[in-house]
Amino acid sequence: MQIKVDQVGFSYNGTEEIFNNISFSIQSGQIISILGPNGIGKTTLLSCLAKLHLPTSGKIFLNGQDMISIEHRHIARVIGYVPQNVIPSFDYNVLDYVVTGLAPWLGVFEKPQKEHYQLACEALQKVGIEHLIDKPYSRISAGELQLVSIARVIAQKVKFVLMDEPTSHLDYGNQIKVLDIIKEMAEDGYGVILTTHNPDQVFLLEGNVAVFDREGRFYYGNWDKILSDDLLKTIYGVTLKICDVAKVNRKVCIAPRIQKIQRRM
Repeated sequence: MQIKVDQVGFSYNGTEEIFNNISFSIQSGQIISILGPNGIGKTTLLSCLAKLHLPTSGKIFLNGQDMISIEHRHIARVIGYVPQNVIPSFDYNVLDYVVTGLAPWLGVFEKPQKEHYQLACEALQKVGIEHLIDKPYSRISAGELQLVSIARVIAQKVKFVLMDEPTSHLDYGNQIKVLDIIKEMAEDGYGVILTTHNPDQVFLLEGNVAVFDREGRFYYGNWDKILSDDLLKTIYGVTLKICDVAKVNRKVCIAPRIQKIQRRM
């Protein structure tokens, strides 16, 4: 399956587009990381891909069909969305909340069956949080809730997963765990698009990268060909270095000493 973004732009006020002429595509089994400064439109682009917003220019195609003509219910069977912040609205326990991810597959008055709860249990096990199964999801930590949200979208049986800063509420160990889950999801055939503020996560995930710089210019391609010291500086406004580290057999993104950065500001 494929999602194709063709010269897409978006405006909240109908006149000034926060981004425009965005084009790329993703196949099942691929990972795309979206980098860019705050307020540049990363989350809005994800919302357009999930049809939570409609582009004001260009088109988004799902398997060759213009998404504007596809019902939300059908899109929810193919594309799952993990927001950066989940605000609990009902006092579900974790298992019941994960089961709600299967709503696109149920009839209007159909109740979840045993097989749906089994899918939810398997998703919680995959993420490694089955110990939370009976806890109210409104009373777990923000980091645990993020992991539960990932389990929910896995249970949803989608082909593509959109994640808005999926590691933002997690400690470092759980950040690495989530990145491992994302790579495993791609190996299992999911297409994953995520936003991140951490260039080093792009190096860990590999795959492709979509970059907005501070002027709104857009770059897209293989992470190893697109990311450079100069481009990272145009994104974040500080000097960053991409270095090969033989001990871990990969590239890393590091900053100079904080004192030097402060003297330049």
